[in-house]
Amino acid sequence: MALTGGLRPIHHVAIIGAGFSGALQAINLLRHEGPSATLIERRDHLARGVAYSAAHPDHLLNVRAANMSALPDDPDHFARWLADRHPELAEGFAPRIIYGDYLGELLAAAARSAPDRLAIQPGEAVDVAFDAAGASVHLADGSRIAAETVILAPGNLPPHEPAGLAEAALDSDLYAADPWAGDIARGLRDEDVVLVIGSGLTMVDVALLLEARGFRGRIIAMSRRGLQPHAHAAAPHPGPRLSDRPPLSATALLRLVRERADKIGWRAAVDELRPFTQDIWLAAPPEERGRFLRHLRPYWDIHRHRLAPAVAARLAALQARGQLTVTAGKLSAFAAAGKGVRVQWRPRGRDAIETMIVRRVINCSGPQGDLLRTDEPLLRALMARGLIVPDPLRLGIHVNQQAETIGAGGKPNPRLLALGPMTRGTFWEIVAVPDIRVQTWSVARRLSNAHWVGGEGL
Repeated sequence: MALTGGLRPIHHVAIIGAGFSGALQAINLLRHEGPSATLIERRDHLARGVAYSAAHPDHLLNVRAANMSALPDDPDHFARWLADRHPELAEGFAPRIIYGDYLGELLAAAARSAPDRLAIQPGEAVDVAFDAAGASVHLADGSRIAAETVILAPGNLPPHEPAGLAEAALDSDLYAADPWAGDIARGLRDEDVVLVIGSGLTMVDVALLLEARGFRGRIIAMSRRGLQPHAHAAAPHPGPRLSDRPPLSATALLRLVRERADKIGWRAAVDELRPFTQDIWLAAPPEERGRFLRHLRPYWDIHRHRLAPAVAARLAALQARGQLTVTAGKLSAFAAAGKGVRVQWRPRGRDAIETMIVRRVINCSGPQGDLLRTDEPLLRALMARGLIVPDPLRLGIHVNQQAETIGAGGKPNPRLLALGPMTRGTFWEIVAVPDIRVQTWSVARRLSNAHWVGGEGL
């Protein structure tokens, strides 16, 4: 048994979503000898989420194996696991599918170690209700799960539909709204052209997947600025790092990064911000956050979220032989044209509208978090009753620094928490493994009272 804020006993926690964030939250509750947990998941796979379950063997992690431990108190855990099971991959960037195996093993081991404290509940949560006795999670099949605390771990929401596509009403053969929901290479011929909306990490995954599935036609990737992710260096920078927190102003921060890049290289200059990024975001005034999102976010993303060198080399080869073209432009209209799609778009810096005919459009605009545009039944139900609201920047669910949701009345709810990428409005850097592992660890310590007594788990 644990207490929340010293007020209410917590015997049982319901975690909705068994991807990386939700599964790791359950694992950490067990490691801290905290409340029992029920892990609720509507999909067949556990612990992997979209990133590690829908990947192709060619898709590599974007972070070196040495920094991919799921356990913040054991930083070499994944490296040891990898060296034991796949010694040929112990250095560098491991395949994402193998990382999914690692997470699955972690969850399975936790469940075996405490079968009376961790339950896996297949099904879809559609609502959560609270009363004086606690909380009740309502499932689509009509069953309910009682708990004192509920944790939302929805992962990334699917990409939003770009303007003009809804009106076009394209069928699934012409338009893939979610690149991970089906076989995007189905029925393609080598003379076909595929339009990929977006030029970030998801585009890279899709381009490599199309190539791996044997597609030899043209791939056109389009985004507003035509930016694409940079590659990691062959080896991490070993030099000294910043000791003081960087400035909060976006302009001053950009100036500092440029100065540091001249001295130690831009990769090291970006990487050395990592220990401070969440604190910078939390302390920055709303107007500075907004300026960053409007003007700097695309450039931050391509420098911060980088590609494994092997992946970058394959992408460069696709471009060198003319199979992949990355272009800057704004899409304006779509219409079915026989067995293809007529696309109207305006190249960046020009006024004239151009037209192209493509065989298929694939939405790779990236995961989004705007609650006002989601179709998720659970999130919509919670919003309808004011239990959750969008954060001020509409990046996800509004939470405080303890991951407690903030409802329509503006007060935090210690019985309804949210984790992972959907809390980026509060934390910003909360989409990668190194950040989520700390968040789930901290929440587990608090729910288990380990933060009071200094316990470090098992």
